Amino acid sequence: MKRLPQALADHLATGETTLCRAWRVTCRDGFRLGFTEHDQTLTFDGTVFEPGTGFAATEASSASGLSAPGAEVRGGFSSDAIAEADLAAGRYDGARVELFLVNWQAADEQHALMSVQEIGEVSRAGPGFSAELRSFAHRLQQPEGRIYNRRCDADLGDSKCRVDMSVANRRVSGLVAEVLSADRLTVWGLPDLPEGHFRLGHLRFDEGVLVGRRLAIEESGAAAVGLMTLRLWLPLEARPAEGDGVTLTVGCDKSFATCREKFGNPLNFLGFPHMPGSDFAYSYVSGDSTHDGGGLFG
Repeated sequence: MKRLPQALADHLATGETTLCRAWRVTCRDGFRLGFTEHDQTLTFDGTVFEPGTGFAATEASSASGLSAPGAEVRGGFSSDAIAEADLAAGRYDGARVELFLVNWQAADEQHALMSVQEIGEVSRAGPGFSAELRSFAHRLQQPEGRIYNRRCDADLGDSKCRVDMSVANRRVSGLVAEVLSADRLTVWGLPDLPEGHFRLGHLRFDEGVLVGRRLAIEESGAAAVGLMTLRLWLPLEARPAEGDGVTLTVGCDKSFATCREKFGNPLNFLGFPHMPGSDFAYSYVSGDSTHDGGGLFG
């Protein structure tokens, strides 16, 4: 049972209340914002809670045990508060959200922390957004450890993969030449490279309106006279300018054949390429195969 501060409890007991809700959002990088559904600025607990953000919360669900209750909060983009670019860049992913019940007439003395959650999935539509609020109990439902899978679970070039990304044009710099559509652009200033060289890789913007943004590449054309066309998995959030610097990084489909033939790194492959598939699991004994308990591969 939650115990309220005595002053707030006395206010509730009067039957005529001046209550509102307030949210404090703390990002993983330490950036902090305060919001309230009240029409005036509130200040308490070392945070300024701004009105006029269009914040509104849905009804929250709760349950006993270790189930993960959830809720949702909706709002509109504000240049002084939540920027669309920050939301698209994932700045608020996993942020800590504290919900307060506040007497707006005496916010500094009469407020209570009602719940602590974190932001889950965020969706955008038109001029607004909605963010899923998850209880910390949801972490108990997340898979831990490695997955028994045919494909590798390391990221190309990380400490587990150990591929050297500084050789053989695996990471090169260039400049935006032209934006052809929301998910296609051309890059120039590249060495001569074959078609598909950056397939499943990443494009990182080093300057301009999208500086720091890292986008997945679906397909890449051949570099002819230093010019290459790229198709992205997701559309661009903003239109980069001609001449903006970018860095292109090769990709990996995480198969054993690619690890061995393209990167010469089979000793560090972290998948299980010889794992029997469902066709073998549901097969039956026949005279065409040997079932003596021995290894499947020599």
